[in-house]
Amino acid sequence: MGQLIVRNVDDEVIRRLKRRAADKGRSAEAEHREILRDVLGARQRKRTIKDALLQMPAGGDDADFARRRDRGRKVAL
Repeated sequence: MGQLIVRNVDDEVIRRLKRRAADKGRSAEAEHREILRDVLGARQRKRTIKDALLQMPAGGDDADFARRRDRGRKVAL
């Protein structure tokens, strides 16, 4: 198994990583591995159109999209 050393990380990022790890009951190193696995790992799957639609916010009520009744137009034949 390889090693990864990350230098010049902002103190705020390190603080947030440690907080996130503590919230989940694991070390900062374990949390770092989990983040990398989630973002780059094999568990990532292609996003489907269904996923995109489910993530869209509600667009309002059906009445918001109602059309006026169209009676057509007179046509000279």
